[in-house]
Amino acid sequence: MSMRIGSLALRGYLHRLGQVSVDLVLIALAWWLAFVVRFDGDPPGRYDRLFLITVGVVVGIKILTFIAFRLYTRWWRFTGIQDLEQILLACLVASGLVTLALTLWRPEGYEAVPRGVFALDFLFTVVLIGGVRFVVRSVMERASRGSSVGSGRPVIVCGAGNAANSLLRDMRANASLAYTPVGLIDDDPRKKGLRVGGVRVLGTRDDLGRVLRETRAREVIIAMPSAPGAVRKDIVERCREAGVRVTTLPGLPELMNGEVSVQKLREVQVEDVLGRAPVEIDMARVARYLNGRRVLVTGAGGSIGSELCRQVAAVGPSSLVIVDHAENNLFEIDLELRDRGHAPVPVVADCRDAALMEGVFSTHRPEIVFHAAAYKHVPMMEINPIQAIANNALATATLADQAVRHGVERFCLISTDKAVEPKTVMGGTKALAERVVEMHGRDGGTRFAAVRFGNVLGSSGSVLPIFRRQIAAGGPVTVTHPDMTRYFMTIPEAVQLVIEATGIAEGGDVFVLDMGEPVRIMDLAHNMIRLSGMEPGRDIQVEVTGVRPGEKLHEELFNLDEDVHPTRYGGILRATRGALDPAVLADRIERLREVVATGDPHRASAALWASLRAGREPVAPGEPQDVHARDEGDAS
Repeated sequence: MSMRIGSLALRGYLHRLGQVSVDLVLIALAWWLAFVVRFDGDPPGRYDRLFLITVGVVVGIKILTFIAFRLYTRWWRFTGIQDLEQILLACLVASGLVTLALTLWRPEGYEAVPRGVFALDFLFTVVLIGGVRFVVRSVMERASRGSSVGSGRPVIVCGAGNAANSLLRDMRANASLAYTPVGLIDDDPRKKGLRVGGVRVLGTRDDLGRVLRETRAREVIIAMPSAPGAVRKDIVERCREAGVRVTTLPGLPELMNGEVSVQKLREVQVEDVLGRAPVEIDMARVARYLNGRRVLVTGAGGSIGSELCRQVAAVGPSSLVIVDHAENNLFEIDLELRDRGHAPVPVVADCRDAALMEGVFSTHRPEIVFHAAAYKHVPMMEINPIQAIANNALATATLADQAVRHGVERFCLISTDKAVEPKTVMGGTKALAERVVEMHGRDGGTRFAAVRFGNVLGSSGSVLPIFRRQIAAGGPVTVTHPDMTRYFMTIPEAVQLVIEATGIAEGGDVFVLDMGEPVRIMDLAHNMIRLSGMEPGRDIQVEVTGVRPGEKLHEELFNLDEDVHPTRYGGILRATRGALDPAVLADRIERLREVVATGDPHRASAALWASLRAGREPVAPGEPQDVHARDEGDAS
């Protein structure tokens, strides 16, 4: 092993020595060309001698300057615009030092170097030093591309923007990936006939069928991270008709770091074709308030909590405390974050334990708290109302008290559309948690906020994994009603908006994420079956089982008595309603604690609805009902 490391080190040293040697020649050549051009190709003899005397000084100064600018720590085959900027700056400084040196020092018996020579030398140095690097890159890319032609799988790339250009560059640089791009498709008709990365734009999306026939491409790659789902769906359907495989780059929320590569390609999922236009967020700007701060995330091992941990860690908090009562889930996210170079502080704790959470807040002194811990399965919580109330409502009250006591700057509750006009115990507990946030928002210290949104795709308990299991088992796929609709959003997008909303909280705010248009669950089932390569009704049957008690046909995002106001962020709305009496609500919550402690589920449920009516006109929650069927869109 040591011999191999030594061999690699020697090769690296020789590589850098070769780069320096080439630049020595180019610098001397630039200095000579400057004299030749200055004197129209025939410099007088005294200037020939002046060149010979000064060339060593020029080469020495410039090489040392280039070393200082770290020009020899880069591979020429990967030279880019940033490298060119560095070369330009290095040449400018080097030429300035040469001018200064030869102005202060004049060889005895010789004239001063003409000023025009200095200017010409700078131009020739930039052209030669920068040009040779780009020539090497071009030659290497052509060799790589030439070696893969005919051997790689012919593909059509949909999109002719920055993402497609980066993808094509990655394909050229990695011939072993076995992709041969044979054409581009872009909806901008003005791009037809142009070339991106050496590949020709062959038409628009409407021409895709013809292009596939003419090129005989075996795969279509969607390289449009910002494209709405409707566009992706149309491409998928056209490819299905042509019998061609489709892969895609992830959407913008998943490409947070902007990295585009062939390794990012994946199969098209139902999340990609739901029709929702992704929300573009400048995370570096909106999450600035997290940088250098102490952040605590509860429910850190869950689907929302773990994504919160990923995005918060990427912003650079001074500490990230991740809390979850499920040891295995906490272990997984802790390991993932450490693999990414972060250093979270894992805490196995139950948010319902007031004494334990007091210790967590005292020890770690969080400045920002994201409370994502919650039970969310509607039918399960109907069977276990005591646990639902204790974990969703009372634990939120406990954490809110701790946040106020320990001077937390911001506290964000992750809420759900089930809290709107609640008909189930789970919805009622989340509605009460929102009331707690509103109540503490009047304290004037900690900035409290609740962020309410609908179903997140792929979360535990959502309908997607249920449908996937049913499809894998050969069906049937069960839908409770053909007209049932739900709002959907991807987990990364929802979390980005949560972070954004928390940053604008003023106190007791209830923010509602713009979920776009609702999606028919029947359409969702059909799309998932088709994306699996089968046809609904032929290969996989879809059965309608009927709406169960407590299940809504259409979910709502706002209560009847709420007013909706826009915020400065388009994807976030603020919901306001009549003032509540904090003293009355606090009293009802204490009574609820006492009832829950008795272990009587019927009294606890009754106390829950009474607490919701405290200090404010009833919101017509209705009585809790037995809901033993899964909720088609249950994920918060």
